[in-house]
Amino acid sequence: MAIPVGKVPSDILARAVLSRLGKRRADVLVHARLGEDAAVLDFGEEVCVVSSDPITGASRRAGRLAVHVACNDIAAVGAEPVGVLVTLLFPEGTDEAQARSAMGEIDEGARELGIEVLGGHSEITAGIPHLILVLTAVGRAPRSRYVTSAGAACGDDIVLTKGAAIEGTAILAHDFEARLRSYLPAALVERAQSFYQEISVVPESRLAVGRGVSAMHDVTEGGVIGALHEMAEASGTGIEVWSERIPVRPETQGICSFFEADPLRLVGSGAMLIAGRDGAGLVTALAAAGIPAAVVGRATAGGRVLHQPEGDAELVPPERDELWRILERFGETNGDS
Repeated sequence: MAIPVGKVPSDILARAVLSRLGKRRADVLVHARLGEDAAVLDFGEEVCVVSSDPITGASRRAGRLAVHVACNDIAAVGAEPVGVLVTLLFPEGTDEAQARSAMGEIDEGARELGIEVLGGHSEITAGIPHLILVLTAVGRAPRSRYVTSAGAACGDDIVLTKGAAIEGTAILAHDFEARLRSYLPAALVERAQSFYQEISVVPESRLAVGRGVSAMHDVTEGGVIGALHEMAEASGTGIEVWSERIPVRPETQGICSFFEADPLRLVGSGAMLIAGRDGAGLVTALAAAGIPAAVVGRATAGGRVLHQPEGDAELVPPERDELWRILERFGETNGDS
């Protein structure tokens, strides 16, 4: 049976991918596994952190988005991003102006983070409908200070920064602007489009690492629910989450209502899950730095539970991200407006 569009389901990933990882090396400190989005390499007193991500579901501002999404995985390990390697696969018919535009967006994102484009590859590729971007980010951290998704311990508070579906809200607000303006106030759609400015989680990473947190995991495909499950899976813990504590901004709620989508299962780069003993103190420190956050759950020794107004349910990863369902139902666009 064919695998549906979107992130490969975790059971298939475990069987088909994570069981075929070559020879394990002693100088790899964090290996590939479910819930870990970056590898950590032993470089003596420091570690080198590497991670790779594609951008396939966004048509607007894809270059800048790609840089921040890739570097968010570096930040989730508590490392400082240094640079990115860029693979650009252009469809047939691409002209020089389009190539310049894509690299201009990548350059913009890199300059915002103070990092370098280290190299990569570009080509015109037959059989693809639009640009595909794949970025590999490289970072560094003191060996004594990096954290992983696997460090959460029973009793830790789980903090979520910013809110649900930051990235998904921005993508939909840009790519379906005309449709949304017929349903929602123009000012709300414009605010939703500005969520692209909040995609980076580097600031909250820097603050959290300084407070000695246990684990971090950035929210990507599968949304907040997917990220919570991945952190629990990587850490080998149970988890208890209250859905009503997860911040959902009015812009996100309005757009998700239009598409009949669940904001907790919509791609959410821009938010970070952070596990630690003093969740309330971390929320206060983040607020002082201008980063909204909330304690949404805790790591437990038991099962994985999602408390909802309609009743408790098992916290399981989404079968697929809401973005893919929306694109299939409403039509993928490259400029709806």
